[in-house]
Amino acid sequence: MKNSPSRSVTAWQLRTRTLELGRRTLMMGVVNITPDSFSDGGLFLDPNAAIARGLQLLDEGADLLDLGAESTRPGSRVGGAGGATGSAHTPDVSEEEEQARLLPVLEGILRSRPGAIVSVDTYKAATARAALAAGAEIVNDVSGFAWDPALARVCAEAGCGVVLMHSRGRPEEWQAQPQLTPEELMAEVRGGLEASMEKAAAAGIPTEAIVLDPGYGFGKRFDDNYALLARQAELLSLGRPLLAGVSRKSFLGHTLAPLFGGASAPVAARETASVAAMVGAILQGASIVRVHTVRPAVEAAMIADAVLDAG
Repeated sequence: MKNSPSRSVTAWQLRTRTLELGRRTLMMGVVNITPDSFSDGGLFLDPNAAIARGLQLLDEGADLLDLGAESTRPGSRVGGAGGATGSAHTPDVSEEEEQARLLPVLEGILRSRPGAIVSVDTYKAATARAALAAGAEIVNDVSGFAWDPALARVCAEAGCGVVLMHSRGRPEEWQAQPQLTPEELMAEVRGGLEASMEKAAAAGIPTEAIVLDPGYGFGKRFDDNYALLARQAELLSLGRPLLAGVSRKSFLGHTLAPLFGGASAPVAARETASVAAMVGAILQGASIVRVHTVRPAVEAAMIADAVLDAG
């Protein structure tokens, strides 16, 4: 196989500032303000608990926070038009409920840490608009502008940073996705990210505002994630930095099953595996990693960065 491109130092244009990516790995700490997230469902649904968690992650070394108020776990229903028929979908969480969960936490974190960089994990244009007005710098769209056609224009008008992720279908479709060869998988991920970048450009979003996410676990079968991880650096040829979110994902629990009597390792037992996969992602070109537990990830990333620097 040809040598894959390596990550380079580049600028990420956000709403009010610019971040340097690639010199060292940046930590994006996750705060799920949901009752049903696969990783920590319900622990941070209370706004005060979520604010405290966000501040804790910053204290532990998170460079930015990612706040999500709607779970996109397998089987969940997301809104917008799509699917086989292109018909409208009613999401499990309305935009009103999503904002009621999200905005108090966003505002509370920024009151305590006015300089904090906060991303909002949403595919809904209305929620993104409200969060950006409240001080968010980044919109992290797991659909890559596929589920709400109005979102790209909202991001363009706000001048915010965007994370465009590849999702192979919708959560309710993931279990039925056919197996792909590694070549087919890479072609699909690349094509999906290219389509998302085209939508961004059509809306007037500058290239410098874009970070790409391969979408580990989002419609990929267990082994697909390892094939994607092994070849992740090939996606750097798309010209934008990569964000990798492997923390606590089910493919890690599946791999650890022999240690748990054949059953998938529970979420609480996936921390070491998460760090291992994160290091793999960094060595394969990720400039940002999305993590639930920050301090061990910071330490591991320092070692991975030292390897990259030596290379």
